[in-house]
Amino acid sequence: MTKRPIIRKTAPPARRPILARVLILLILLLIAGMTTGCGRVKEDAKRIALENTLSSYRQAIRWGYFPAAAGFVSPEQRTDLDMEHLNNVQITGYEVVQPGVISPDDTAVQLVQIAYVLKDRQRLEQIADRQHWRYDPISGAWWLESGLPSFGDE
Repeated sequence: MTKRPIIRKTAPPARRPILARVLILLILLLIAGMTTGCGRVKEDAKRIALENTLSSYRQAIRWGYFPAAAGFVSPEQRTDLDMEHLNNVQITGYEVVQPGVISPDDTAVQLVQIAYVLKDRQRLEQIADRQHWRYDPISGAWWLESGLPSFGDE
């Protein structure tokens, strides 16, 4: 009878430190990815909130829901709004010329072209509206700092 060699199922001693180092490196990379990922999630949430706000505001202006559009104006400026003249305005078009891009200071600027008719004169007009938006980190809302568009001959 011949003796059979014993086969070990564990890694040789030289490989154990390498596996431990690889495991530690993977754990460190995972931790680093999680900490940088949180910042990315916040930026994505801010961007999505801006896109939703700009879309809702566009719909309110486009369909002439000026009281709803006034709700997007920052609360500090909302008290100065004169909505009476807007009864004479019929919006006929709203085109985004330059979409809103978030700046490092949590502001965004969007440029739009608005076509409208003054009802009492039946005259087609167009304006370029440069919208200045500010992000409020406490409420997570974007506020229109530039106010509602200024429709001519008010």
